[in-house]
Amino acid sequence: MARTLDPAVHMVRREAFVEAAERLIQTRTYERTSIQDILDELGASRGAFYHYFESKQALLEAVIDRMVEAGLASVEPIVKDPTLSAADKIVRMFGGIGRWKTDRKELILGFIDVWVSDDHAIVREKFRRKLVTRFVPILSGIVRQGIEEGTFRVEAPDDTARVLMMLIQGLQEEATDLYVASQKGAVGFDAVVSRFDSYTSAFERVLGVEAGSIDLVDRSILQAWYGNRIRRPHAVDH
Repeated sequence: MARTLDPAVHMVRREAFVEAAERLIQTRTYERTSIQDILDELGASRGAFYHYFESKQALLEAVIDRMVEAGLASVEPIVKDPTLSAADKIVRMFGGIGRWKTDRKELILGFIDVWVSDDHAIVREKFRRKLVTRFVPILSGIVRQGIEEGTFRVEAPDDTARVLMMLIQGLQEEATDLYVASQKGAVGFDAVVSRFDSYTSAFERVLGVEAGSIDLVDRSILQAWYGNRIRRPHAVDH
């Protein structure tokens, strides 16, 4: 008789691999974490690993998916707050996600090779699509609110949300490149701030608001990432 799989048990055991991978990536980086390291961490067999994941890349995608969901969940109260204006929601949402990432800085840096290496282009594309699927509806709702409030001067909230999403993805790529450059001493803090400010200006133009209406740049967060040169040679020298 075929064994009946308990979905709840399956999820718990699968999540144990994801959590172990997160812990190891935070201390070793993704590239320096092997499947055997994860097995040793859990005292699990190789057969158990392949029961839940087809490959190390599949586990990587699961870790990234979990991070995306956790990051969005952290700002959900902001998005749903009926007392906040649309502009305030955008500012606070960006700040919230920035602080969420900063609180997990070592984990984020553990993925730096994934973001810059051609070997992981497929993973990055899946991540991009995941963000679009999860984030565009949130942005669309905020844009609609701004239109109703009379502060956002746009006609198509869904299309506008997709354009904003493209800017966000561009900013993410820019942020990674700037981090790598800053760790090598190739770019200064003021230049980083200026680059981030340019994306804020683009956001404002897309939404049709006056310059200075939306400030997406939290200097304290930028300082935490770009203000000090703390190198991880195995993570950024590629």
